[in-house]
Amino acid sequence: MRRLWTPAWIARHVAMVVLVVGFLGLGWWQISRAAAGNSLSWGYAVEWPIFAGFVVYVWWREVKLALRRAAEADAPPAESAVEPAPTVTIGSRPAVRRPVRVSRVPVTGEGGEDTDLAAYNRYLSWLNANPGARPGDYPG
Repeated sequence: MRRLWTPAWIARHVAMVVLVVGFLGLGWWQISRAAAGNSLSWGYAVEWPIFAGFVVYVWWREVKLALRRAAEADAPPAESAVEPAPTVTIGSRPAVRRPVRVSRVPVTGEGGEDTDLAAYNRYLSWLNANPGARPGDYPG
């Protein structure tokens, strides 16, 4: 239980209380508006308590998780809980998959050069030489 009284947990407890009280207060405010004739406020009057319940649910789940982690940390390690490392046989898949490295062969034309790439490079050189030109002005 001492783990739930650290500064971080005290901040969480305070945040939970502030949020729940605020959400319930907003729900009560929406009920008073709905009673005054604002029919849309009936929907909000239902939503705010649901939000408050969600905050309590998340807070309770985090408390249980922290207590479970504390119990697991304090418990001595059991010998039967440790599983032996799996044996690797020939033809079995490795536990960690590594990326496959593939060498890329460049696509070449008849002259040993990619003609589309060469044409595109000529086009880029022309655009660089003529900064005010539009793509439709390219002579090639």
